[in-house]
Amino acid sequence: MPFNLDKFVASPSVEELDSLKKSEIVKVAKHYGIEFQPLMRKDEIKRYVLEYLVDESILPSTVLETAITVPTDNTFELKRLEMEMNKEIRLKEMEREREKEKEEREMQMQREKEEREERERREEKAREHEFRLKQLELGVIKGSDPKIGLDTGGFDVSKHVKFVPKFQEDNVEKFFNHFEKLGEQLKWPRDKWSILIQSNFTGKAQEVYSALSIEDSMDYDKVKKAILQAYELVPEAYRQKFRKYRKADTQTYVEFAYQKERHFDRWCASKKVSTFDTLRQLMLVEEFKRCVNDDIKTHLEENKADNLKVVAQQVTVDLSLVLSLQQILVKNNQIQVVKRTTRSAQTKLPLKT
Repeated sequence: MPFNLDKFVASPSVEELDSLKKSEIVKVAKHYGIEFQPLMRKDEIKRYVLEYLVDESILPSTVLETAITVPTDNTFELKRLEMEMNKEIRLKEMEREREKEKEEREMQMQREKEEREERERREEKAREHEFRLKQLELGVIKGSDPKIGLDTGGFDVSKHVKFVPKFQEDNVEKFFNHFEKLGEQLKWPRDKWSILIQSNFTGKAQEVYSALSIEDSMDYDKVKKAILQAYELVPEAYRQKFRKYRKADTQTYVEFAYQKERHFDRWCASKKVSTFDTLRQLMLVEEFKRCVNDDIKTHLEENKADNLKVVAQQVTVDLSLVLSLQQILVKNNQIQVVKRTTRSAQTKLPLKT
């Protein structure tokens, strides 16, 4: 006998509801405006219907005591599958964690190996250089020019090494200035300066000094020149150093003015400024860059133009090229849109019979 919704609504009962199929119970729930999820089980939807009928005083509350929803075999099976899936996911996550930790350990070991090898290479170079200097001091280098042999002339280098200032990689010129002042004040023989100063070299300076020939390593001026070249900064860094340099509390105004002037001279030297016109162009180009946006400024820094007119023409040409390219891209996009629209319209035209 087919289900009659009107008949059930006119006289609802638990017995009638128990005999209904899920699709029929769904109709009842929709009739009463009961909210439920389509994927819910039949017993769950029936429970919602009973609760509604009790709330509306259509059925007595005792019907809820007997309407106990018992999980079906499918429910237990789904729960088991869900647990197995979660277990598999956890196992995969643990495996990924182990692989990640393994990779990190291997990378750490590789880094430590590279650092150890680099440290050993530096130490080996330092030992070789120290041995070479000892040979020079003792005058036992076979086949070398006797003039190169170190004649101490009663000057004990070992007693004066402790006065050599600490080498500063971030301010190499200051280190050399300090050393030269001490050399003059303590009356160190100038031909011993290279032996004294090398004792405190570190990092790049030590590598540069080790690469010098024996003759050049004994010449202080050549040592100083080679190391200053190794630490030479780009013009932009010199410019920023000049612009940002401020007076320290411990400086006198004379000392501050002297250092400010030195920063300016280094900037000019790095840009090869030697005439009034080149100085004028340096100032004009800097001011031009200060007045434009950062993208254009970065572009100009990469091209390294030093003439104001050239800089302005270069920016104009480059911006024109960018604008032309944008117009071409817009035009191409418009053409593509027209083509797609045409094809779409063609596909919608009725076929001729």
